[in-house]
Amino acid sequence: MVEMRVAGIALDAASRSPIVLLRDPSGRRQVPIWIDQAQAQNIMAGLSDQAPPRPLSHDLMVELLQAGGLELTKVIVHAIEDSTFRAVLKLRTEGDEELELDARPSDAIALAVRTGSEIWMLEEVVADASIPVDAEADAEDAADFRRFIDGISPAELVRHINQAQTEAEEDPG
Repeated sequence: MVEMRVAGIALDAASRSPIVLLRDPSGRRQVPIWIDQAQAQNIMAGLSDQAPPRPLSHDLMVELLQAGGLELTKVIVHAIEDSTFRAVLKLRTEGDEELELDARPSDAIALAVRTGSEIWMLEEVVADASIPVDAEADAEDAADFRRFIDGISPAELVRHINQAQTEAEEDPG
């Protein structure tokens, strides 16, 4: 198994659907999981340091677990079937009994970020569903862009943008 962390929430460029990105410790692979808007908001709320004025559904779930003497020890994303990820919640009772509950990955992740629980994924799932991340290339692109912005005046930037728009209009293909 591979311990994963939430790298962020993104939008699918084609469908405009939210995606939660889980990244491995090396930072070289990340797994996109398509979720709905409400789940994206719940995960983002769990990642933020700001408490909502009223508990959200996952905040309430955490309170219910605690009131019932249960601790979420970890989340495991264990399968992908027909493009659908499968996850389980690993819970521990006050008497150290281990429980396992089936959960949607989005719900499991929303609970994990609120409780500080680990998120694990089977290596086979990571291998099947991950996309490579080239952090060095991303950092190099960002540095190149910073150098470009630092070395150009606002007037020159406007000229470059206008020129690019004109060229795009002249050559739409």
